[in-house]
Amino acid sequence: MGGGAGGCGDDSSDDMSVELGDEPHVLAVDDNLIDRKLVEKLLKNSSCKVTTAENALRVLNYLGLGNETLEGTVSKVNLIITDYCMPGMTGYELLKKIKESSLLKEVPVVIMSFENIPTRISQCLEEGAKMFMLKPSKQSDVVQLKWHLMK
Repeated sequence: MGGGAGGCGDDSSDDMSVELGDEPHVLAVDDNLIDRKLVEKLLKNSSCKVTTAENALRVLNYLGLGNETLEGTVSKVNLIITDYCMPGMTGYELLKKIKESSLLKEVPVVIMSFENIPTRISQCLEEGAKMFMLKPSKQSDVVQLKWHLMK
């Protein structure tokens, strides 16, 4: 995984909102390297700390939900942004796993896709996604994301 481990702000807090002045920690998940790098660059331009992963299983391990997770290694993130179509586990399946976790269900999840399929979008939003963004990502999308984090 790229980026670094760890959290931002006060790690003892269960509140996932970000105080003004803190650097939000965003976990960006995409199997496509170019898309992953683009999202990482846009987020860093908006003063976010970014950790990247190339698939959902890596994310589950990073967040402490996977089979290969070391005890006590749950990483604090303020937002998860994930591609919808990925091999192994889709972004939708990842969203469901995160929302099933008592520790992580409050973390906002944003789904990205090239495909504008209304049923898919509504399915993700009903399952708890904060936003559904169409690719390619733009700086204006990231500004909107940060606004969600500050609410």
